[in-house]
Amino acid sequence: MVRPEELTAAAPVFAALGDETRLGIVTRLCAEGPLSITRLTLGRGVTRQAVTKHLHVLAQAGLAHSSQVGRERIWELEPRSLLTARECLSQISAQWDEALGRLQRFVEREETRGG
Repeated sequence: MVRPEELTAAAPVFAALGDETRLGIVTRLCAEGPLSITRLTLGRGVTRQAVTKHLHVLAQAGLAHSSQVGRERIWELEPRSLLTARECLSQISAQWDEALGRLQRFVEREETRGG
């Protein structure tokens, strides 16, 4: 059973990933590793200011963090928050599987009774 505090902790992650641009940024950080805002902006049709805003939302949700390297700010994925959200989804999925199993057993019993 997913505890309410687990859902509360994961909610900002789900909210942040609900935006297509932010999901794309997370995907790129997963695939390419740490990137500068300049690299995240190239060829995406999104301004540096917009990417910066999205990165700050991801940081507030615990999905990314940055560090200063020379004159650039490098952004990196924070996998811990993704793992927490994944665990919540796994628990919810298991609960649904259990509920569907109960429904199936009920329907099968009713069918054997002729009902």
